Amino acid sequence: MPELPEVETVRAGIADHSLGRPVGAVRVVDARSLRRHLPGPAHFEAARTGRALRGAYRRGKYLWLTLSEADGTLADEALVVHLGMSGQLLVRDEPDGVSGSDSEARAAFDEQPRHLRVALELGPAGATSTAGATGSMVSANRASTGQRLLFVDQRIFGGMFLSPLVPDVPATVATNEAAAGEAMSEGGTDFSAVPECFLVPEAVKHIARDPLDEFFDPAAVRRKFLRTSSGIKKVLLDQSVISGVGNIYADEALWRARLHYAKPARTLSATQTRELLEAVTQVLRESLAAGGTSFDALYVNVLGESGYFERSLNAYGRAGEPCHRCAEAGRTTLMVREPFQNRSSYRCPHCQRAPRSR
Repeated sequence: MPELPEVETVRAGIADHSLGRPVGAVRVVDARSLRRHLPGPAHFEAARTGRALRGAYRRGKYLWLTLSEADGTLADEALVVHLGMSGQLLVRDEPDGVSGSDSEARAAFDEQPRHLRVALELGPAGATSTAGATGSMVSANRASTGQRLLFVDQRIFGGMFLSPLVPDVPATVATNEAAAGEAMSEGGTDFSAVPECFLVPEAVKHIARDPLDEFFDPAAVRRKFLRTSSGIKKVLLDQSVISGVGNIYADEALWRARLHYAKPARTLSATQTRELLEAVTQVLRESLAAGGTSFDALYVNVLGESGYFERSLNAYGRAGEPCHRCAEAGRTTLMVREPFQNRSSYRCPHCQRAPRSR
């Protein structure tokens, strides 16, 4: 399943290639990918058409695109995308008609990918007043041609849906309390006092901030650790505690922090908690720099390119291979694979010793 680095790579690709483009048409190929959009496919198609892609945001594994109305104002709902197990967002730029191989380019542009579920026909960036995006929200790609944004999903565990925007202002941010209070009052829709970056889809608000979020609060995570006796890996995978971490990066972070996946979260010392969160942050940043982890063709960026962080994995998928850290210390310890909640955990038996039975 795509985790934070893979979703952030896709988000950055959309920001680079598609923001500021008006939505000319929406084509729903498979309504199963809209199962979380309760009003149905026809509503989804009509609600997107005529608006423009304004901003691209992410929290944990959720990606959302804010929209501009015809007058350039921020729409009160966002397009939420969850990639699930195999979802992809692919960008295809319309040929400009100048190249001598235009027929081949047009054929490639018109080719429908296998497992296509939803297609958005986008106009040129800034072509109409619906572009609405200004400053840093405008796409770096100001091509004069159209574009297609394709949602492809082999297993159909992911999907797209519209969700109302609601304020989620961090407690540490100094705001105009009166204006923000009015905007955040029950049923309120006046978001003028709330910066766009502090508006999130209602369906995503319960997701905790991730370690790469500017307002991630390690102290709050520590308090949640102390309230549960669940194994630390299970807690890391709980998106209401810390988001964006899946099975791969949990194993990698636990290996770096020398912690067994079953160690009760509340038994971690303050130092162990700090080292673990630092390891999580570090492995996410390194994977993001490598474009994510691609074990197969199911995860690619918006241009269809694979990430290569799997070359740097120390734990995940390495059962039967030497522990890198033990090898550096002159020991020969083989990594092991153990069952974990219908999945697998990978660890070093020497570096990550099982907790004592209570």
